Amino acid sequence: MHNAPPVAYPLGRSHFQGVALALVWLAGVAVTILWWLVAPGFDWRIAVALAAVALAGVAAWLGWRSAPVGQLHWDGQVWRRESPDCPAGTPVLALTVALDLQRSLLIRLHTPDHAGLWLWVHRAAFPERWLDLRRAVYSRRKAWPAGLSPDLSLPLAAADFPAETDPPRPYP
Repeated sequence: MHNAPPVAYPLGRSHFQGVALALVWLAGVAVTILWWLVAPGFDWRIAVALAAVALAGVAAWLGWRSAPVGQLHWDGQVWRRESPDCPAGTPVLALTVALDLQRSLLIRLHTPDHAGLWLWVHRAAFPERWLDLRRAVYSRRKAWPAGLSPDLSLPLAAADFPAETDPPRPYP
């Protein structure tokens, strides 16, 4: 099996994510307003619900505005995420596809500081390289060696480690 080709793919704010957040927030606003209209009177519970919906809207907007930007790089062996604050690239220990909508991917990056970073990646960002990105995302990755700290303080190459292998399949 051949490795997926190297690819660099742009990351930015997801309009899909923004629309989804807005729709969920508007549904919360609608339910709260309907509750207010059918309630016998305005009391503290409705005030708390309205405040919670307003805070949820602000949190969703701030989260969407602060979405990571930069590039996701696959060199054939290792994933790296470049951003304005880290132009050399942050190594990614693992990349997992959480949702595949064919034209959009929701991926999770596992970084050396054990933080999980969720990103939406869209075909429209760079259609010429979309299939290369999909090949790289679904390709086999080299196994991280057991007992080695993932802080990457040593210059290591993933090519130094054996590839993950599937268990043997019985013949029918």
